[in-house]
Amino acid sequence: QVQLVESGGGLVQAGGSLRLSCAASGGTYSRYAMGWFRQAPGKEREFVAAISWSGGSTQYADSVKARFTISRDNAKNTVYLRMNSLKPEDTAVYYCAADRTRFGSAKTDLLAYDYWGQGTQVTVSS
Repeated sequence: QVQLVESGGGLVQAGGSLRLSCAASGGTYSRYAMGWFRQAPGKEREFVAAISWSGGSTQYADSVKARFTISRDNAKNTVYLRMNSLKPEDTAVYYCAADRTRFGSAKTDLLAYDYWGQGTQVTVSS
C-alpha cells in the first residue's frame, strides 16, 4: 500500500499563492507518475496537473495553465503544486494521486491513478 499525505492548504485571498505538498511512502514513488486533482462542493473530482515519473513532462488543465506549476523532488519523495494568482473558483479539496505504472507518463484521467491522499482544503476568498 502506498500512502500519500497532502499538506499546505489553507485560506488565501484572491490573487494570492499557495504551495501544496504531497509526501509519499510505502511504494516506489520515484517510478510513479503523479497527479493533482480537486473537488469542489457538489462537483465531480477534476484533473488539475500531472507529472511523469522523471519529472520530464507535465500536463495541466486549461483552467490552471500558466498559474499552477507541478514539480517533484524524488530525493524527498514529495510532489508539489505551486498555485499562483488564485481565484475563488479554485476553492476545492485538493488530492494527490499516484499511478503505480512504473516509469509512467503524466496522465489526466483520474481512473489512471491507483493511490490517493486524504486531501487538503484550499479556500480562496474574494
